[in-house]
Amino acid sequence: MRGAGGLGYAAGIWGLKGPEYTQVADPWPLNPDGELMLGLKIEDRECVANAEYICKVPGLAFAEWGPGDMGMSYGFADAHDPPYPPVMEEARSIVKGACDENGIHFLCSWKDSSKSAEENIRFLMDWGVRILSGGGEDQARIGRAISGRQMPV
Repeated sequence: MRGAGGLGYAAGIWGLKGPEYTQVADPWPLNPDGELMLGLKIEDRECVANAEYICKVPGLAFAEWGPGDMGMSYGFADAHDPPYPPVMEEARSIVKGACDENGIHFLCSWKDSSKSAEENIRFLMDWGVRILSGGGEDQARIGRAISGRQMPV
């Protein structure tokens, strides 16, 4: 449920009239016509312990495991990139599993310095990751080439 205040101003930012704005400024997938995606960062040991419950929240489109902060919560100050300690690999798998169980996309970056950019992206895509982060337009081009997708515009 949401309130009705501020529609005019917000609709103007989107270049829409009030009724159009209320239709599209709503989270997908709760509203199939919604144009907002809500995501969560499940990036510390307390969140991992509750990932199965967190991912049941209606309206979530994606969640991220946040390796940098996750590592800090387990006492690894510089664990942004692989290889990860076993406890972090387990945390990543738990968050990904909770996402999969609830139909939520898993957002992940992967910068294994022993692999090429394409190998890193293939690893993620083979693991079922569909929202990749941290690589900019070059990463997007590689991902589109691997998946056979084209930009819609």
